[in-house]
Amino acid sequence: MTEKTYQTPCGKIHYWINEKADRERPQLAFLPGLTADHRLFDKQIEYFEGRFPVFVWDAPGHASSWPFDLTFTLMDKARWLDEILAAEGFENPVIVGQSMGGYVGQAYAQQFPDKLSGFISIDSAPLQRSYVTAAEIWLLKRMEPVYRHYPWKALLKSGTNGVATSEYGRSLMRDIMMVYDGDQDRYAKLAGHGFRMLAEAMAVDLPYKIPCPAMLICGGKDRAGSTIRYNKAWHEKSGIPIKWIKDAGHNSNTDKPEIVNALIKKFVESL
Repeated sequence: MTEKTYQTPCGKIHYWINEKADRERPQLAFLPGLTADHRLFDKQIEYFEGRFPVFVWDAPGHASSWPFDLTFTLMDKARWLDEILAAEGFENPVIVGQSMGGYVGQAYAQQFPDKLSGFISIDSAPLQRSYVTAAEIWLLKRMEPVYRHYPWKALLKSGTNGVATSEYGRSLMRDIMMVYDGDQDRYAKLAGHGFRMLAEAMAVDLPYKIPCPAMLICGGKDRAGSTIRYNKAWHEKSGIPIKWIKDAGHNSNTDKPEIVNALIKKFVESL
């Protein structure tokens, strides 16, 4: 994997790409969730690198992609993603988005419906307004103070044990969160901005249709918000196939990487 950067009006985005893979094969773009960085997909990159063209980033404002002006929208984020992918020859990517990464994928589909060749949601949820209540949107816009005043040690514990069930998944998430150790204000701003951005994207009530083959993956023990409830409703309303990962948490790709990798491989090879 080669590390590169992309300059935006708000800051510089760091990303990693496999430049040696056969570009004629399906191109996989891995998008980590809110406050996570590219390491969230280490097990996937390890498995798919060399088999397929792969891309992963530190999302704007996250880890290496800092400093960054946190004034951008979800649509800005998806547009920057498209600009990077287009520059790298990823003309028809399969987006694999975990949590917030899945929302970015849906914003990408809204803006560039003819470019996506596949979409995989990992412990994410639908972006359509109809799935959320007014109260949920109100709360999403006001999360920054919660993260600012929550004791850091308790936040670190809940942020690791609450998103993963495996020792590997929890240890990895702790390492990722330690990027912000000693700078809880930055962590709170990043999380607060992410949730506000998400709420604003939901509130505009766009179609956010998935115009390509898709698959939902969700951990059977995902305790992050209402992710399980959202995924059940998403599957029932849209008809998108869903795969439940037994005993996995919100970061199911870190808890059960072999199972998730096999699902991704089968999906991609069916395109």
